[in-house]
Amino acid sequence: MIPPRYYSACLLLFLLLLSTSLSQSHRAAKKKRMREKVRNMFHHAYDNYMTHAFPHDELKPLTKTFTDSLVELGNLKLERLPQDYNGSALSLIESLSSLVIMGNDTEFEKGVRWLSENLTFDVDARINLFECNIRVLGGLVSAHLLASDSSKNLLKGSYKNQLLGLAEDLGKRFLPAFDTPTGLPYAWVNLKYGVMENETTETSTSGCGSLILEMGALSIMTGDPRYESVALRALRKLWSMQSSLKLFGTTLDVSTGKWIEHSAGIGAGVDSFYEYLLKAHILFGKEDYWRMFHSAYVAVQKHFRHGPWYHEADMRTGRATYWQLTSLQAFWPGLQVLIGDIPAANSSHREFFHVWKQFGVLPERYLLDHQMLHPTEKYYPLRPEFAESTFYLYQATKDPWYIEVGELIVNSLNLYTRVEGGFASIKDVTTMQLEDHQHSFFLAETCKYLYLLFDDSFMLESNYVFTTEGHPLPVLSTWHEELPEAYIPTNWTNLKRPRRASAMSLQVCPAMTLDSGQHIESACHIPDVRSDYKCLTDEDCGVDSITCRRRSCSMAGYCGLWLFL
Repeated sequence: MIPPRYYSACLLLFLLLLSTSLSQSHRAAKKKRMREKVRNMFHHAYDNYMTHAFPHDELKPLTKTFTDSLVELGNLKLERLPQDYNGSALSLIESLSSLVIMGNDTEFEKGVRWLSENLTFDVDARINLFECNIRVLGGLVSAHLLASDSSKNLLKGSYKNQLLGLAEDLGKRFLPAFDTPTGLPYAWVNLKYGVMENETTETSTSGCGSLILEMGALSIMTGDPRYESVALRALRKLWSMQSSLKLFGTTLDVSTGKWIEHSAGIGAGVDSFYEYLLKAHILFGKEDYWRMFHSAYVAVQKHFRHGPWYHEADMRTGRATYWQLTSLQAFWPGLQVLIGDIPAANSSHREFFHVWKQFGVLPERYLLDHQMLHPTEKYYPLRPEFAESTFYLYQATKDPWYIEVGELIVNSLNLYTRVEGGFASIKDVTTMQLEDHQHSFFLAETCKYLYLLFDDSFMLESNYVFTTEGHPLPVLSTWHEELPEAYIPTNWTNLKRPRRASAMSLQVCPAMTLDSGQHIESACHIPDVRSDYKCLTDEDCGVDSITCRRRSCSMAGYCGLWLFL
């Protein structure tokens, strides 16, 4: 018997448990409902592509026709498409892993069979190396790994590595692009004839530094080291071109190895360069990639970060050049999650959320110094980066607020961009005028990350790295170099760590408390020697947890960011 004096407390406890149970049940029901809503979105986009555009590259949903965008990417376009070019089935290739994640094994198998029997790259077509690498090569490599995974049992008939054969054929056609004095690849290459006469020598940092995941994986699977070798040579050459501040520009000349555009940031032209340094370390286990990422990340936090925002700056001086938000920057919080820097990731993500709420979607460019839209770049082409970071933050925190953010994204896409023929891009976010283009990355990334936000069962049995185009590559121990002892969790309690080190130096999550009792606040934080911040020299001062800048000792004997006041 419970004494009467405890009745109120027991009733309160019962109501609390009931409320918690109902809340969890409500969240589970919402996630299931939103999962099905996203599945419906994907199939609406995919089915319309297959009906009106396949086997061409992408769908034009307003007119229900097609565009062969793979040879039209960028400002440089062919005067006319070659007669023998019927498209690369780009949106099908981009959709394969999404079909698996959403449980449509039958459509995945149909896609694999069609590509195996029909796809050819022996065409007179000039393509963008970077885009073709992340979209087509990445899609084929990822789909091959899924198709050949016996535990998934995705194909009813036999599979004889046809997708890998296509990937290898495409990889070979990339190789002439790397035949430059610097090893930095041309941005454009003809699939049949190699680099054309008088080809432009201008390319972007991403175009040179975001090839290693796909081409490295191709080398491992085929046993041909050439693909990884040329991608790694380009990456190392690019790394050697960093400024004294450890920053990188946006565009460069592949013949001279000189920078063309010195303004640097984390957005267009550079974004996936940073992303691939970290993800290459995770996928291949090589310490070189980690050391490069560590150095580059700290430089970004030092010179680009201003509160929750990241402006652009001159790579030579660190002086701010453009104070603007770009939609591509929204990938950064997701990258920060991968190194455990959750507070910094959450801070920036919430600012992107406020801009999304203000306009209904995320505009391509927003001028922070004027608090206004860019006058010409007011469009939203169904980009995935904000959904991607939302997915990563929910995985890291399980905070139900990110489910609410995902619901907002889904509702906005259905309200503003869904049409009878698919999903259309937005030409002007102030009027919500539509543009007749459904980009393949809507199928490869936007729908995929939203689905995984509400249902992550695909990742329960395996770890994956997602490429910059959202193609999953499994993290396999056989792909890794032998890891140092410091990586083994059971040995963490026995490690002799340097006392004055950051989370990134130690390769641990910032939220961890180390054996010494030291709590690391952020990825680059190094505490001052004394807890009261007193100092005799600069050596007694650490690294600021917010800006990643080195603190110095003032004349009064206190550590602070005195040099930057």
